[in-house]
Amino acid sequence: MMTALDIDHLKQWIGRSEAATDIVTAQLVRGLRATLFLDIGKPQAGDAAPFTAHWCLGQPVYPMDQLGPDGHPARGGFLPPVPLPRRMWAGGELTFIDALKVGDEVTRTSTIGDVQIKQGSTGTLCFVTVNHEITTPRGVAIRDRQDIVYRDVPPPSPAPAPAAKPAAPPPAAQHRETHLADPVLLFRYSALTFNGHRIHYDRDYVTKVEGYPGLIVHGPMQAALLVEFAAKLKGAAPKTFAYRGVQPLFDGAEFSVNANAAGDKLELWTANADGVPTMKATASW
Repeated sequence: MMTALDIDHLKQWIGRSEAATDIVTAQLVRGLRATLFLDIGKPQAGDAAPFTAHWCLGQPVYPMDQLGPDGHPARGGFLPPVPLPRRMWAGGELTFIDALKVGDEVTRTSTIGDVQIKQGSTGTLCFVTVNHEITTPRGVAIRDRQDIVYRDVPPPSPAPAPAAKPAAPPPAAQHRETHLADPVLLFRYSALTFNGHRIHYDRDYVTKVEGYPGLIVHGPMQAALLVEFAAKLKGAAPKTFAYRGVQPLFDGAEFSVNANAAGDKLELWTANADGVPTMKATASW
């Protein structure tokens, strides 16, 4: 059944803004480096943080009684109250201007950029664009556009689904790393980002309520791994990094981080154990 949305009401949130301030600590840098499979080292004041450390800073904090059944804050407030049950981080674009460093006071100013409704194969989709500007005392460090998608629960199929077409062979990668997607990894990233979304740690919820086959690996963590991989290959952070989720990545098996040269750019993707891409990205210098 299609959920009716009042787009005029939801668009009233466009232009709404909020700000949050936090400090880049050595402990945060150690924890994020460890979770992103980087050398932990002994970060000191002035040392650079991982490129997406801002996703761990100034996260909203709500009382337990103000959380929804999925572990997110109840609908409304800064984000528009989209009445669709499933919320995912669909993709976005990062512009890197200056590194965040241990000891920096960081301010994130967030603004609702757009609200759009579309119809997909699984029903109604609502896309909310949020624009973030990350600043330090030195000025603007990062511009971050995030695309959040809300969607309905797909109706049960009245008949067996037709046989799927044979999948295209996975792309060959010039550069590749593999990691294990296990619950500890997902817990660590949820803790670092203060993300209460139950799809990442509550197996009963994600399988019995949302109907997925396993815990879902965070889209932002996949993006963070791709950024770090790109910077390692090129020796510097990209100027821009655009990414989008292709399909969920589940825990319980190895996954890969991949890259191919494309002129002066890198085409990057994460893939599940079968080599099927789960997130695609392009990094430019």
